[in-house]
Amino acid sequence: MLIHVHPVDPPQRQVTMVADSLRKGGVVIYPTDTVYGFGCDIFNQKAVERICQLKHIDPQKANLSFVCADLSDLSRYARSISTPVYRMIKSHIPGPFTFILPASKEVPRILQNKKKTIGLRVPDSRIAQAIIRELGNPILSSSLPGEMVEEYTDPELILEKFGKQVDMVVDGGVGGMYYSTIIDLTEQVPVIIRQGAGDWGGEI
Repeated sequence: MLIHVHPVDPPQRQVTMVADSLRKGGVVIYPTDTVYGFGCDIFNQKAVERICQLKHIDPQKANLSFVCADLSDLSRYARSISTPVYRMIKSHIPGPFTFILPASKEVPRILQNKKKTIGLRVPDSRIAQAIIRELGNPILSSSLPGEMVEEYTDPELILEKFGKQVDMVVDGGVGGMYYSTIIDLTEQVPVIIRQGAGDWGGEI
């Protein structure tokens, strides 16, 4: 199923459709401010397992992220956030960054990895933010499988390739070709794990 959603002013009816699908355990492909990705409700274990099966990964070893609408989820799912780190994150969101942080006990058990970390992201995407707010909690997000990112910029092609494996493809227009920049903030000095679309600047 392909659902077209206006990227600047997402209609509430369509946003509700996507959120309802997620609540029921659906897996969707949706736009962010970088590439399209798989998404599901972080609290639905079967949906999490479906995404991991699609990616052929172990959920406790995978690089999965919580996509949030704003910083309100930071204190719930991450712990030991100092004021300087909080300010650093705040100055870079919304935007194409994923922040690796110490995970709190609020992270669902299936997603608690051995490193006890979590990736948190606040994309500059009105569609993603609207869906998350309607859902009421973050979306678990993972990039689409494969190396050919250019194949994943056109929602019609995404539907053709993955339509039978997911419940819905959210068409928010042409997607980006670069992943988010991943910043590890678990130590005293920030470390760039992956350079992507986001320009971190001189703060390392």
